[in-house]
Amino acid sequence: QVQLVESGGGLVQAGDSLRLSCAASGFSFSTYTMGWFRQAPGKEREFVAAISGIFGRTSYIDSGKGRFLISRDNAKNTVYLQMNDLKPEDTAVYYCAASIGWSRWEYEYADWGQGTQVTVSS
Repeated sequence: QVQLVESGGGLVQAGDSLRLSCAASGFSFSTYTMGWFRQAPGKEREFVAAISGIFGRTSYIDSGKGRFLISRDNAKNTVYLQMNDLKPEDTAVYYCAASIGWSRWEYEYADWGQGTQVTVSS
């Protein structure tokens, strides 16, 4: 079955960096769009970044442009989210998700990981 396992979250200070990883199994990873979403306390889950399967097309939340970088290693079935210059407003649970087609929309991602907590202190 499909499994997505996130790691790399933690407690950091504003301005620090973190790299999240998501190890995938149970599906044809290289052909799927992989996305990162986040949910802050009391807020709805929102799109953060996505990368397409074969050609590596990327898209980012506006607040992440210039700070976040999504990448993938199809040989390792892993997707990454490098987050630099973190801000307190980046505090959230970050989820990895898989979609058979290109999308920024949460409802088009059928499979999800359990999430990893990122906390940025000021």
